[in-house]
Amino acid sequence: MAQGEKKESYKILVVDDELHIRNILKFQLEKSGYSVVLAENGEAALHMVRKESPDLLILDLMMPKMDGFEVCKRIRENYQTAQIPIIMLTAKSDLPDRLKGLKDGANDYLIKPYSNEELLLRVQNVLEWSQKQKEANPLTGLAGNRAIEKELQERIENSIPFAFLYMDIDNFKAYNDYYGYQKGDEAILFLSDIIVESVNSLGSSDDFVGHIGGDDFVVITTPQRAEAIARRIIDEFDKGSLVLLREEDLRRGYFEVKNRLGEVKRVPLMSVTVALVIDDNGRLKHFAQVSDIASELKKYGKEMTGSIVVRERRKEAGAPEKIK
Repeated sequence: MAQGEKKESYKILVVDDELHIRNILKFQLEKSGYSVVLAENGEAALHMVRKESPDLLILDLMMPKMDGFEVCKRIRENYQTAQIPIIMLTAKSDLPDRLKGLKDGANDYLIKPYSNEELLLRVQNVLEWSQKQKEANPLTGLAGNRAIEKELQERIENSIPFAFLYMDIDNFKAYNDYYGYQKGDEAILFLSDIIVESVNSLGSSDDFVGHIGGDDFVVITTPQRAEAIARRIIDEFDKGSLVLLREEDLRRGYFEVKNRLGEVKRVPLMSVTVALVIDDNGRLKHFAQVSDIASELKKYGKEMTGSIVVRERRKEAGAPEKIK
């Protein structure tokens, strides 16, 4: 479970036609801090899913009238419940049954008899996976706003020195209007790939990449690695983004768009601005402070032409410094 995450915030629906199994699972899960609701059969399970909106189902496979396969299938067919993760609980270990359950949408299996440690580990893993899916940006699959805030605040609270890179594409809106939304998405994915590759090459496994939305991205890394990663991102974008442009626009060095008044305006080609905030002495106490500083730096950087990395001066916090 992510640091600081309260298990009480997760509600688990246990579905089993045997009363003693339901009670054992309820005891084990509540002892570990989860909130638990119960259902004795498939029809009751579907009702409780709609009523309780659980974060996870532990679903017995073999039940009379409506078995676990059918319950799982119905949950997946309803768009309101389709994203709820499901762990199948079964006494059967036959491969065909496991494959059918996975095909119908189960996320994991727990085979009786099981240990308490295995139960809790599988529950924790599925819940963590589900939470990451909810927080991920649908276009890039990168962590979204909630995950970014949690990651940043955790480093602040634990006094871990960090560097925060906040970046976006200059003139993206004009490009998106001119080339269309599909090409706009291609540009966003192109930058996303460059950021991930740069962090993989120059960063470490502790580094973090997030997607705020649109063309806005963040990287959280160490102060020592930050400038190299930032420079790599803008260098690779400047070299590679040419494939996103038409030849005539490349020759001109700009593209022409009409404003709301119908006037034609010349817009420079795309570039990247990276705002770099470094905290190596614990002066920042909240993620909102980091965001405010980064936003100001980015605003300053966008007043300049071409790709650029801007950061605070070390001796005069808040004053921007162009480093490329």
